[in-house]
Amino acid sequence: MTSCIGRGLKASLEAIREQQSGLAPCTFETVDLPTYVGEVKGVDSVVLEQDLAAFDCRNNRLAELGLEQDGFSDAVRRAVSKYGQDRVGVFMGTSTSGILQTELAYRRRDPVTGALPDDFVYAKTQNTFSVADFTRTYFKLTGPAVAISSACSSSAKVFGSARRMIEAGLIDAAIVGGVDSLCLTTLYGFNSLGLLSQQACRPYDKLRDGISIGEAAAFALLERVPEHLDEHAVLLLGIGESSDAYHMSSPHPEGLGAKMAMETALKMAGLQAQDIDYINLHGTATQTNDAAESKAISTVFGSDTPCSSTKGATGHTLGAAGGVEAVICALALQNNLIPGGLNTHEIDPGLEVNYLLQNKEQRITRVLSNSFGFGGTNCSLILGRATA
Repeated sequence: MTSCIGRGLKASLEAIREQQSGLAPCTFETVDLPTYVGEVKGVDSVVLEQDLAAFDCRNNRLAELGLEQDGFSDAVRRAVSKYGQDRVGVFMGTSTSGILQTELAYRRRDPVTGALPDDFVYAKTQNTFSVADFTRTYFKLTGPAVAISSACSSSAKVFGSARRMIEAGLIDAAIVGGVDSLCLTTLYGFNSLGLLSQQACRPYDKLRDGISIGEAAAFALLERVPEHLDEHAVLLLGIGESSDAYHMSSPHPEGLGAKMAMETALKMAGLQAQDIDYINLHGTATQTNDAAESKAISTVFGSDTPCSSTKGATGHTLGAAGGVEAVICALALQNNLIPGGLNTHEIDPGLEVNYLLQNKEQRITRVLSNSFGFGGTNCSLILGRATA
């Protein structure tokens, strides 16, 4: 995991422990908006290898930065050596992909013909498949590669796609995750919807007024459960997906799709609501999203299960959010640490959930992570400790 709170797991865990947010006033590119963003520093200094030069864009540079943290690339190469190049799949979630590269190219159009510059390669940069293709090429894989772009549930849903393909016997392991990077289209687009906060976002706060956009790269390596598990191993226990299709950008007001996703995940895992020790909320800090999710949570879990949104730390990383929050949940399991939500001062009394403002240290064995996107595309993941 690489985001505005740090590069790699160690830095990310330290930021979570210290309840440090990576959000800051926006100074990205030429953006002139009174908002906060979660920018990853140093992305533009990443230089791709010559054989990957066609993929050069902010999104793929951020992907490489993420892939080289925590020994992840070494773990992938060990899996490739074990299973073969054609037996390791790639499943990447993204929303805007490398659209910044297109924005930059449009500034360099031919003044007479309007043609885009010759060095702009749409298929390898802006195209939604770009980051999946980049990851596959990076590891010289020949197996299936899939990009999922279902808005903010994208890099949660990749876990489901990969799991189904492993169960079908088509692959033995999968690189799953998500990458989304800052761009003008996203920032000005969400601003036009009136969804950007002018301060660091405040999930579940009485005065919450919108999101803070972040960028991130997060990855996981999925394999079948081996005979002998490391005590720190994290298991993917359940996945729930739904599509309520209520509105293009607003969630179902009663959280219908969210409820269906959570119930499906519990059913797949063979668990009851009381078996979940912590819920990582989608928690975007918009009025409608937090209200709808809280209704779904209270319906399925009641009002006792500890929960929080970590977007006050990382910002809303859009297509990378599901992956980022799955990694945060894995860290929570491995370190018996429930993260408190940042920037929230007064919890909205109308949201009947057990929202934590401070970190809580206790043994946890199973956690649920929610990711809900525009158009009513919803996904809930349940992760558990191997020792459970």
